[in-house]
Order: sequence, then C-alpha cells, then structure tokens
Amino acid sequence: MSMRKPLIMLPGPTNVPDRVMRALARPIISHRGKEFEALYESIVENAKYVYQTENDVFPLTASGTGGIECAVSNVVDKGDKVLVPVYGDFSRRIKEKISVYGGIPIEIPIEWGNVPTADQIKETLQRESDIKAVFLVYNETSTGATVRELPEISRVAKEHGALVIVDAISILGGDKLPVDEWKIDICVTGSQKCLACPPGAALVSVSSDAWKKIEGKTVRSFYFDLLRARRFRERRQTPFTPAIPVFFALDEALKMIREEGLEQRFRRHAVCASAFYAAAEALGLEVFPAKEWRSNTVIAIKKPEGISVGDIRKVMENRYGVMVAGGMGKVKEQIIRIGCMGIVSQREVLTTVFALENTLKDLGVKIETGAGVEAAKKAFS
Repeated sequence: MSMRKPLIMLPGPTNVPDRVMRALARPIISHRGKEFEALYESIVENAKYVYQTENDVFPLTASGTGGIECAVSNVVDKGDKVLVPVYGDFSRRIKEKISVYGGIPIEIPIEWGNVPTADQIKETLQRESDIKAVFLVYNETSTGATVRELPEISRVAKEHGALVIVDAISILGGDKLPVDEWKIDICVTGSQKCLACPPGAALVSVSSDAWKKIEGKTVRSFYFDLLRARRFRERRQTPFTPAIPVFFALDEALKMIREEGLEQRFRRHAVCASAFYAAAEALGLEVFPAKEWRSNTVIAIKKPEGISVGDIRKVMENRYGVMVAGGMGKVKEQIIRIGCMGIVSQREVLTTVFALENTLKDLGVKIETGAGVEAAKKAFS
C-alpha cells in the first residue's frame, strides 16, 4: 500500500503547514484557566488583524456552516425580510437557513457563474420595503466566483438601513476584505480554507449596528448565542467547551498570516490564481465564471467534452497524487474546482497543473503537451 501523502488542492480543507499541525499535539489545557485566556486573547487579536477590524471577533467550535447559522440565528427574527441573492450552492443554503429561523428570504436569482451587482441590490431594496439585512457569499465556493462589487453593495445596503452579513468562508485571508472600511456588520469565515488550519473552528465578527439588532431579539440559538459569547469574552473564555487542539492550531495559523503580512498574502494568492487561469486557457479549457468575477481562491474550470469529472479526479489522485474537487449542486458534473488558498505557492500550482495536463492526456483529450505548465511558469515570471 502506498503511503504517499497526497497534495490536497481542494477548495477546503487545504494543506496545513507543519508548524500548525504540530500545534495540534500540544498538551490539553483547561478552558477555564489562565493558559486558555491567553490563547483566546491571542486568537482574537490576530483574527482582528486578518479581518482588518476593530469590531468584536468570536472564535467558535463549529464548521463554517455553523458560523453562518450563528449569524442567521442571532439577527433574523420571525417575519424579518432578508435579501439574499442566490448564485451558487452556498448562497442557496443561506436562503434555507433564513427560512428555518422564520425569516422571509427575498431572493435575487442569478445564473451560476455570475454574481450580484450593486445595481441589482439597489433596485431590490428600492422595490421591497423594510428589509432588515442583506446576506452575501463574498466568494461562492461552488462556482469560483467573487462578488467584486461588495464595497458598493455594502454602501447601498447601509443607506437603506439594512445590515450587511457576509459569508467569507473561502476567501478571508486570501483576498482583500477590510471589514471596517467596507462597513460589514457580520463576517464569517472557517479555519480550514485560506487560514490554512485544520477544520473545526469558525470566526465571526460583529459590528455595533449588528449588536443593536442582536440585543433586540427575543429568541436566539442556545449554542450560538452571541450575547452569551460576549459575556464570556469579558473573561477571555468561550461559553462551552471549545476544541482546544484546533484553537492551538488556529492561533498558530493566524500568527503565520501576520508574519507574512496581508498584502503579501493577497499578492501570492492572486499570482497563483493567474497561473492556474493561464494554464487552463493554454490547455483549451473554459473557466466557469465570467472573467470579471473569477476567484483568486477557488479555480472552477469546465470539464472537456467526452470525459467525466469523476474520472478526472480519480486519475489525478490515484496516478499523480493530487486531490481536486468536482462541482456542487446543479454544476456537480460540469466543473472541477481547485483550491488556490492557504499555503499555496508556485510549487503546488505547477504540481497541480502537471497532474491535470497528464490526466487529460491519459483520458484521451487532445492537448499540447507541456502547454499548461509553461503558461503557469510564465505567469509566475
């Protein structure tokens, strides 16, 4: 049996630095002791750096989906009208959560591969009265499309008195997202994507405007109650037992981001993404989202005719040791998705392009040998 460690190029979970993995092996500590209080403080302060915020930030023992449920359960009251554009599987899930908590989702249906614009949001806010919040997936992981007009959308929403709540699970730490500058009220991310940490933790930032809404709610989640989390934060603790090893790893991952610097990190992700897109085009492959919305952290590429997504993934993993993802929802059998996040560098990109190129050849697709790798190399140079 081969013990070769695969290169994980999924859109989460991602490859994790050895330094972060070693943090998982630290001895367990009391979550009600001084050591944990110092750990909690370190996580929060470094998370604020990544979020570029002075708002409150809370680490949760939960997946990114749990972080989104935390946001929904704390701000959506029964009967609240909530604007939610749907342009992929994760934005669709948010719509479902809003309904579960008694809200009235006002959907803007958008073709997958595209994203909402500020004009679309403004038009809906003008047409629909008393919308309490706008929920957006900044980077739709299922389609590889980024909402590049998020700053303008946020401004329009605030002008209409709506909270701005953002799912940044697959992009925070990999592309620009200054929470305070863009006036985002609640922003959620997960540990296992651009933060390059193992799964198991979510982070949620909360603005003063969001607190006003939260404080006025009569019914909220027990586990995800942010008012309870705020009370425990005063003593630098979590309300319930956290996943202490994951918190150790998250602390280390956030320290590494601070050491690298946000601008350098964003630049690295952008260059790696450009190399992937250049390689795809050189191989005659079609990128799924429209060019202006292409993500720097999730690369979504249409599969060639005549072969299946499953075959591409199987050959890449079993023969070349590289794991990529298929599509989700209605594009499940149409695209492959490559994670370009976390500790991604020229090495990981070229290894993945080489594996993809040879996989296509193995499956009988006519391509120019070496074209993808050469195009990627040029992008780095």
